[in-house]
Amino acid sequence: VGQVLEAEDFPEAIKPAYKLKIDFGPHVGVKTSSVQVTENYKKEELVGRRVLGVVNFAPRKIGPFWSEVLTLGVPDENGKVVLLKPDKETPLGGRLF
Repeated sequence: VGQVLEAEDFPEAIKPAYKLKIDFGPHVGVKTSSVQVTENYKKEELVGRRVLGVVNFAPRKIGPFWSEVLTLGVPDENGKVVLLKPDKETPLGGRLF
């Protein structure tokens, strides 16, 4: 479980995307992620939001940006990403199981 600290445009991406900084708590720390969620979210909506992500994959270079986390989502009825989040308050760094 992480909390989005920053969200900014990612104009270098081939498909519309944002660059995120996500705090995954004291054991994992702050990580970066590229997310293609511009159809369903404004940058301002993402800051402060809790998200679920995979933090133990190898970082992936997307253009000039290193994405360190796979931020998890599912498709809506139009195939656009809807981010997954816990439905109750959980500590940062909580693990998925």
